[in-house]
Amino acid sequence: MGVKQALKSLDAFPRAEEHLLQKTQSGAFVSVVGLVIMATLFLHELTYYLSSYTVHQQMSVDLKRGETLPIHINMTFPALPCDVLSVDAIDMSGKHEVDLDTNIWKLRLNSHGHIIGTEYLSDLVEKEHHKHDDGKEYHDKENHLHGAFDTAAEELIKKVKQALDDGEGCRVYGVLDVQRVAGNFHISVHGLNIFVAQMIFGGSKSVNVSHMIHDLSFGPKYPGIHNPLDGMERILHDTSGIFKYYIKVVPTEYRYISKQVLPTNQFSVTEYYSPMKQYDRSWPGVYFLYDLSPITVTIKEERRKFLHFITRLCAVLGGTFALTGMLDRWMFRFVEALTKPSARSVLR
Repeated sequence: MGVKQALKSLDAFPRAEEHLLQKTQSGAFVSVVGLVIMATLFLHELTYYLSSYTVHQQMSVDLKRGETLPIHINMTFPALPCDVLSVDAIDMSGKHEVDLDTNIWKLRLNSHGHIIGTEYLSDLVEKEHHKHDDGKEYHDKENHLHGAFDTAAEELIKKVKQALDDGEGCRVYGVLDVQRVAGNFHISVHGLNIFVAQMIFGGSKSVNVSHMIHDLSFGPKYPGIHNPLDGMERILHDTSGIFKYYIKVVPTEYRYISKQVLPTNQFSVTEYYSPMKQYDRSWPGVYFLYDLSPITVTIKEERRKFLHFITRLCAVLGGTFALTGMLDRWMFRFVEALTKPSARSVLR
C-alpha cells in the first residue's frame, strides 16, 4: 500500500469528485472556441510539416562542357512592326547561332496590343540576312551611286510604313539554343538592308526600341526562382538608343525530394542605355550580353523532421489549452461576481 500511495502522490493530474464539477455556458463557449483554435493550429502545423523547403547545399566547379544553353525569350516591342525585327545570337568566336530549327516566333500586335497575326521568325531571319548580303552585291554591281531597290524591297518599305502609321507592334517569343560560352543575342533592325532601313525610318533616331520583357530565362524554372528582368518595361518618347543588359549566368542544379535533378540557370543583370546621337552610324537595338560563372550552385529540397513537428504541435496545442483554461476561470469568476453580489456582501 505504501508504494501505491507514493505513486498516487506523483499524479500531476488529480481529479475532482464528480459532484464537485460544475459546467457553465461560458465554459462551453470557451471550450468550443479553444477546440476551433486548436484544430486550425493543428492543420497549419501539419501543412507546414508536409511542405518542403529549400537549402543552398553547396557550390562546386561547373564541369559541364559541350552542352547548349537554352534562352527563353518573351518580349514586346510596341513601336516596331514584326517585318523589321530580327533576332541574332553571336558567341565569343563570332559565330552566328541563328539556325533554321531555332524555335522563335513573332506575333503582330495592333496599337492596342492585341494579336493580329503570326510569323515563324527563324526562317525570316535567315532570309533577311541573305537578302542583306544579296542586296549589297546587287548594289555594288549595278549602281553604287544611285542605289537600286527591287520590287520586294519596295513592297517591304510600303508595308512597313503602313504598319508604322497604324501603330503596329510585335511580340517576340521562343527559345534560342546557343553554345555554352560567353556571347550575346540582340533584337534589332539589323536584318534589314541598310538602305531599306534608311528609306523606312529616315535615320537611326527614329527607330523606337521601347520594349517590355515578359520573360527572360536561361533554362526551366524551379520553385522560388526570381528572374530579375521579368516584367521590366523600357518606354522611349521622341528618342532612341541602344539598350545593353550585361548578364552573369550562374549554372544551377535543383534537387527535388524525389531525388530528381533539374539542371537550369539563374542570373544577375546590369543595365546600360546609350542614347543615339545625330551622326551615329549604328542602329538602335536591345542587346543581351551574357557570361557564364564557373561555379555551379546546388539547391536541395528537404522535409522538416518529425520530432520538430511533434515539438511545435505540443507547444501550440498545450499553450492554447492552458490559455483557454485561464480564460474560462476568469469568465467564471466575472459572471459569478455579477450574478451573486448579495451573497458576497452577506459573507462580508
